[in-house]
Parts: sequence; structure tokens; C-alpha cells
Amino acid sequence: MPRSTWKKPFSQSVIFKSIYSNNNLQKPIVVRSRNSIIFPLFLGITFSIYNGKKFINIQIHEGMIGSKFGDFVLTRKKAIHNKK
Repeated sequence: MPRSTWKKPFSQSVIFKSIYSNNNLQKPIVVRSRNSIIFPLFLGITFSIYNGKKFINIQIHEGMIGSKFGDFVLTRKKAIHNKK
């Protein structure tokens, strides 16, 4: 279900602060908020997104803009079905 139009797109302010303070962007920016939306400002930046167990590095490209961080990180393992 999409977010209401009267509510603005959500992204934690900590993400913006870390982008502006980390000028060289050599280290990935740590994100625990999987429900934050990816803005065009984030293009080309590597983020380390928490999936509940470990951090997974993802570099942002144009196709990801407007989506949420959680769309690109799986939180569950694939089910293995034994066929006999």
C-alpha cells in the first residue's frame, strides 16, 4: 500500500547528515532504516543496509530512486524444496 500523498517521502535525517559529513565517501554509510526512501542525492553512494542479521553493501543507481532500501535486501533465506 503506497504512502499517503499528504505525507512527504520518508528518509531518516541521520542518512543526510552522514552524506554531508562524509566528504570522501570511501566507507559505506550504515543504514538500519529499511523503510527510508532512496533520493536522487544518493546516486553513486554505497550504503551498508542491515537485514536483521548482517550488513549488506549496495551501491545506488538510477533504477533504485524512489524505492525503499528494504526492497534490495532480503531478510529471509530461500526455501529449499527436496523433490523426490
